[in-house]
Order: sequence, then structure tokens, then C-alpha cells
Amino acid sequence: MIRLDVWQEIFDTIKRNKLRTALTGFAVAWGIFMLVVLLGSGKGLEHGVDYQFRDDAVNSIWVSSGRTSTPYKGMQPGREIQFDNQDYDEVTTRVQGVEYASGRYWIFGSQQVNYKNENGSYTIRAVHPGHQVLERTKMIQGRYLNEFDLRQFRKSAVLGTLVASALFHDEDPIGKQIRIGGISFQVVGVFDDEGSEREREFIYLPISTAQRTFNGANRVNQILYTTGDASLAKSMEMAGATRQILSVNHTFDPEDERAIHVNNNVENYQRILALITAIRLFVWVVGVGTLLAGVVGVSNIMLVAVRERTREIGIRKALGATPASIVGLVMQESVLITTVAGYAGLVLGVLVLEGLAKAIPDAAFFRNPQVDLRVAVSATVLLIVAGAIAGFFPARRAAAIRPIEALRDE
Repeated sequence: MIRLDVWQEIFDTIKRNKLRTALTGFAVAWGIFMLVVLLGSGKGLEHGVDYQFRDDAVNSIWVSSGRTSTPYKGMQPGREIQFDNQDYDEVTTRVQGVEYASGRYWIFGSQQVNYKNENGSYTIRAVHPGHQVLERTKMIQGRYLNEFDLRQFRKSAVLGTLVASALFHDEDPIGKQIRIGGISFQVVGVFDDEGSEREREFIYLPISTAQRTFNGANRVNQILYTTGDASLAKSMEMAGATRQILSVNHTFDPEDERAIHVNNNVENYQRILALITAIRLFVWVVGVGTLLAGVVGVSNIMLVAVRERTREIGIRKALGATPASIVGLVMQESVLITTVAGYAGLVLGVLVLEGLAKAIPDAAFFRNPQVDLRVAVSATVLLIVAGAIAGFFPARRAAAIRPIEALRDE
């Protein structure tokens, strides 16, 4: 049952001590505000990391050729390492745990692509069918490259959405013939990519066909493969095995980091996840610490309030007020302050995050800061409970005051 007279007394007390109440409420509101903003910022970092890996398989290893930097077995430094089909075959068959794999052959420079009266210059990537998994390529129409394209040296092409719209406009491109560098290719599919806009301006060709058609011989510029569900330790073992195989094939020191570049996305992703976990822990420690400071502030202020109202409490007890009613009065005031201030801090924190999401352009490692409202509301509820606990100890002290001593208090 709601006692209006009790609430009237509480509001009268708050009005008489506006500055004290405002400062106490600010401490609580600031605590929940900081927690919400820090949690939202942490989530923005997580979204940024996810966005960075959105178009590449996180369980993948990418190997690029380089130049030797140390002499080895009579060979001079500065030699350029050039992969070939044999390297690709040996790595993908001898390294244990390879799931999907692809080589890449670069056709350097943009190629002129024509369809009827439309033309443009686009980047060509020559790959294996497994490249679709490694790049997380999403097919919009038709199909991706397959093993038959590879084995039969088919002149098949998969176009990015921007290439298809520029050349074909509203016409269905599937099955149509386009000319790449003056050579006819059949469009078998159209893909989309969640990476940069530039990714959607690529054209994929079978690597076997491109090597034969564009004087690539058996050259391969990159070797990439997924590691399945391998652990970090296993992926590092696979990367080491890859380096060992290629060092034997090309006679360079396996410890020469510049001869080939091995990018282990499993290791990169795990390292970033560990950083995010540390940041998340830091956010909670700082946020909860700020909240606790606010709660302690409430408790201290209520102790001061009880001390100031000692005489008033003594009169109440002399007139028949029970200890329970005294405890309830003080605790209700404490809960009211923490509830209103906590809700205000929550709303303000959410509004600030919404403003940041709109005002700050999406960056590489920070995107769409937001807070899980369930977590924020739970924190606010816990804060209210903490406010009640914070008010209990001053309330218990108030209830223990003997009327005769309180009436003598100056």
C-alpha cells in the first residue's frame, strides 16, 4: 500500500536539501552513464574487428612471395621468390589440415573489358574454386568457378556486381559473352562482396585458363587455404610446414621472414579477440568501480542526512514511530535517488551512443557503437538494489537512536 504522506515527507526532505540530493544523484547518474558509454564503445570495437574480417575467412593462411634477405647455401640475398603450380599442389596436399585452398595469379594492370557498346577497365583475379570460401564471396546470380572450368581450361568469368551493372545495366548477364583483353569469355555468375567497393569491381577467371591465355605459364602469386577448425597452435604448425616446403622448393632459409610472407588469420583473429577481452574486462572494472563510488556516495550522504535529522527522528520515535517505519523512510529516499539518477544516466548514455553512431563515420576498427539494453537495464536494477543496501545501514543507525538522546541533540 502506497503511503502518500511518507512520500510527501521524502519529497519535502529532498526539496530542503536540493544541492545534496543533486550531487548524490549526479554521482549515481555519472556511474551508469560511464558504464553504458564504455560498454557501447567496447561493442563498437568488436563490430570494427568483425567488419575487418567480414570478407575473409578468419580460419585461413595467406602466403605471398617476396625477396630473400639472407644468403643461404651459396645463394645470394635479394632473389625474388616466384611460386608456381607445383608449390600450390605440394602445399595443399602435404600440409595436414588444409580444408579449402586457392592460388592467385595476378594479371597485372587493369584489363579492357567489352560487351557490345559498353566497356571499362577492371582488375582480373585468376583463382581456384576454393577462393569463394576464402573471400566469403556471395553469389547473386549463376554460379562460381568450378573444377570443370579449371580442368577443361574453360573461358568462364564471374563478375562483381559493379562490373555487371556497368556492362549489362538491366540485361541478364548469365551466358553472355564478354571480351577481356580482346579474348572472349562467357559470364557464368555475378557475385557480391562485403568488402570495399573495389572488391565488387573484380572479375574472377579460372587460374588454369588465365595462365594459358595471358602468358602466365605456371606462375602463382599467392597461395591461400583455410585451416578448418584447427586450434591456434595447429594453425601455426601448418604455417611452419608451409614455410618449410617452400624453402626447400626455392632454396631459401626457412627463418628468412622476407623470402615469403605468411599471414596467419587465425593468429591475427585470436590476438585481436584477446585484446577485446582485455578491453571488455577493463570497461567492466572501470564502470563497476564508478557505480560503486556512486553507491558509496549515496550511503555517505544518507549517513549525513540521518545525523542532521537526529532530533526529528527522536521526535518521531517519541510519538510512536516504529524502527521499521524509520528504516523504510530512509531506504525509500535512498532508492528514489538511485532509481531516478540511474534511469537518467541510462537514457543519457544511450542517447550519447546514438549520437556517436550518427556523427562518427565508420572507421576501420570502430563501427556502430551500441550497448545491450538488457545489460544496461540489469546494471540499473542492480544499482537500485545497491541503493537500497546503501540506505539500509544509515537507516539501521537511525532506527537505533534512543528518543531521549535524540531530543538532547543540538
